[in-house]
Amino acid sequence: MDVWKLLLFIPACFALNMTPGPNNLLSMNNARCYGFASALIAGLGRIAAFSVMIALAASGLAVVLYTSEALFLAIKLLGAAYLMWIAFNLWRSDTSPIADIKHRSSQLSLVKQEFLLASGNPKAILIFTAFLPQFVDVSSNVSEQFFALGVTFLLLELVAISIYAAFGLYLRQWFSRPKLAQRFNRGCATFLAMSGVNLLVSRQ
Repeated sequence: MDVWKLLLFIPACFALNMTPGPNNLLSMNNARCYGFASALIAGLGRIAAFSVMIALAASGLAVVLYTSEALFLAIKLLGAAYLMWIAFNLWRSDTSPIADIKHRSSQLSLVKQEFLLASGNPKAILIFTAFLPQFVDVSSNVSEQFFALGVTFLLLELVAISIYAAFGLYLRQWFSRPKLAQRFNRGCATFLAMSGVNLLVSRQ
């Protein structure tokens, strides 16, 4: 694809990747609680969900999904309910800022959590159906361009996950006391709950 278009795409895309949201907040909190490596591994669940969405957008199925009010509403309701569930559990969670994960099943549960959270956000579908196509030249091979843009998006998403996870590690020293950790957990829970409510009341 055109190099100049790609150079325009990268900063615009990275701004989207770095936008504070439920998944980035989750990466930050996972790093604070379980360590950088666990947060990065958990982030692979988000990458998997976005990969599926990009593949759907490239094939045109995402447009059908986005224009179907029933399907969109179903995804929105499930996504909002899952956000509320995470917020509820985070509100009640252990206040300890550091908890080593020793079992693979625990890490897989974090991956699953990131995957479900990303999959339950219908606005992510809009990003891939409305944002990516703006950088596609229909006179050239569309599939190859979507692949290049999609891979670039996912790589930048990994960078964003790493940055938020690194910030989560930095927060450990500030929330080493149980009381402060509890306040942080409940602050994150409140933000996630508000995101769920916003998802429910949003028209698109």
